[in-house]
Formats: sequence, C-alpha cells, structure tokens
Amino acid sequence: MADPALHPETPPLDNHHHHRTQPLKRIAIDYTPEACTHCAESNSITLVYDHRGGARWRTTTRFLYGTFSSLIKCPTGNTSGLNFNIYLSSLEGDKYQDEIDFEFIGKDKTIVQTNYYTTGTGNREQIHHLGFDCSDGFHEYVIKWGPNLIEWLVDGKLVRKEDRKEGEGFPEKPMYLYASVWDASYIDEGRWTGPYVGCDAPYVCLYKDIHVPAGTAIGVAYGGRLWLRYVVAKWMLDWLNPGRGCEF
Repeated sequence: MADPALHPETPPLDNHHHHRTQPLKRIAIDYTPEACTHCAESNSITLVYDHRGGARWRTTTRFLYGTFSSLIKCPTGNTSGLNFNIYLSSLEGDKYQDEIDFEFIGKDKTIVQTNYYTTGTGNREQIHHLGFDCSDGFHEYVIKWGPNLIEWLVDGKLVRKEDRKEGEGFPEKPMYLYASVWDASYIDEGRWTGPYVGCDAPYVCLYKDIHVPAGTAIGVAYGGRLWLRYVVAKWMLDWLNPGRGCEF
C-alpha cells in the first residue's frame, strides 16, 4: 500500500469523481520543442519525427487516478523502427516508475501494444489487433485508471482490463500523461518495432480532443526526492508551452 504521507491531497476515489474529465490546456515539452506544436485553442498537438529526432510532451501536473483520452492519427508511410504512443508515467527516466501504456509499433500499424509497470517492473505486454490502420484517420484511445482497476479502450471498445490482485503490484503513484515519437529500432535488434527506414520522413503524429481528469491533479510537491531528481536532470528540457501554431 502507498504511504499516505506521500499523498497529502489524495482526492476522493469514488467512480463519479475520478472519471470526470476536462480538456488539456497546457503542456510541457521534454525535448526537441521545435518538433512539437501545441494549440490550446483547438486542443491539438502535433509531434514530428525527422532528422532532428523525435519529441515528447506531457501534462504539467500529475494525476492520481482518472480517465485520460485522445483522438490520435498516427504517422503515415513506412514507419518501421518508430514507436508512437500515449501513456501515463509517474516520472519518465526514473527506474522505479509506475506506468500505463498505449504503444504503436512502427512495423505494423494494425496493432497496438498495452502494458503497465509498478515500481519499474513491466513485462505485462499485450498485443491487440485494431482492425484498421492507425494512420488512416483519427481514432479514440482511452485509459481509465482507478485504485483497483485499469481499462484500455479503443473507439469505445474495451480491449483490456486489469484488476488489482492481492500480493501483486498495481500502479498507485500520481502520474503525468505523456506522448512521444521516437526511434526504437535499437531495442531487441529491431525485432520489436522493426529496423528504421526513414524513407517517408518527416513522420507526423497528431493528437486532438485530449482530455485529462478533473479534480484529481496532484501538486508538484508530491514525491520530494523524485521531483528533485527531475528538476536537476540536465538532459531533460522542461519547456512550458502555452500554445503556438494552431494548424495541423
């Protein structure tokens, strides 16, 4: 069980409370800000992968439970080697993170991988056949996360459900909503996402109608030492983006 001292402002956990949502208004860009365009007015974000590499955005606050959703149109063309995604993480780059994932595998855009981590331990991957090419148009991806249940939905259809089991880890740390596009071709010698080809760069991943929980945000004071390590990590750019470039 999580230390209650680490959650001084833990919100109520009734289902009605932690599944209310609101549009995403503000993001931070962790790296390559010139490859990420956010338009707060239209609630849309564009990520580009090209010669500069990829980019990653996240919410500016963590949330303890709730519903997270976005319409996503994945990059077109030969995307072998790339990973594009939307996921929750207590702290990207920390080896003890909690995490809940939707990940698209560049070598096959008709599938999506789900996974979750507790204190840095994952290996809970599942592959789901979408029945469509994720780059053909916008589709809705939803993560519903509660104290005892995680659900992953695609276009309103439940594709995976995980219940908390006694004696097993379960995500319970406040988490940011993240999304990124990156070259994962080095992992497992390209067997996961395929070898990177790059013949159709630039690759553009579009997010719109992004919603986050209402009323479950946790202040940045949470986590003490974890947050301090994040602040002093010189390799990570924390760039607050109020919105620019409002067209796809």
